[in-house]
Amino acid sequence: MSNTETTDKTALAQVLEILKTERAKALSLREWKHRLAGYGFAIKHTDGGDVVTALPHGREICALPASI
Repeated sequence: MSNTETTDKTALAQVLEILKTERAKALSLREWKHRLAGYGFAIKHTDGGDVVTALPHGREICALPASI
């Protein structure tokens, strides 16, 4: 495994942890999305399911896990 792959997996794990933590704190879906925007993330609805994107350009990061 290369150093880049390790870094990517670590970064993805950190992003997913932020999503879980903020979802637990938020009282509604709308508040959760607002909180995520403060971290520079957004949720985009696609035909294949929801995707986590980076703001402001909408670069896709990963699919939103069903557990969140």
